[in-house]
Amino acid sequence: MYENKFQPVAPLRVFYKRILKSLFVAVVILSLCLGIGILGYHYVAQIPWIDAVHNASMILSGMGPVAEVKNFGGKIFSSAYALFSGVAFITNVGFLLAPAAHRFFHKLHVDDADVEDGDSE
Repeated sequence: MYENKFQPVAPLRVFYKRILKSLFVAVVILSLCLGIGILGYHYVAQIPWIDAVHNASMILSGMGPVAEVKNFGGKIFSSAYALFSGVAFITNVGFLLAPAAHRFFHKLHVDDADVEDGDSE
């Protein structure tokens, strides 16, 4: 009467492959965001390269700014980059946690299907 429509949980090898893929995507996103910050701080805020790298890294990691931004355009960029960095951080966390969350919820559904079908009582 009831057909089990759920696929079995993927093997650990497949799960680890998905984790590595998500990690790669997160690193790419992080690198792009860091590049945007470095270029913006250097060209818009007119901060030296090493200070631009330092400031962009600190903002992107959520630690806060280090170098003082003195011009108007730099302050506007710094504000926009700080907001952008918050969204980028949340996006990266989502990419990193997605495979584990998917596997967890998949296991719950497969276990529920087994109980409803009467296979494991």
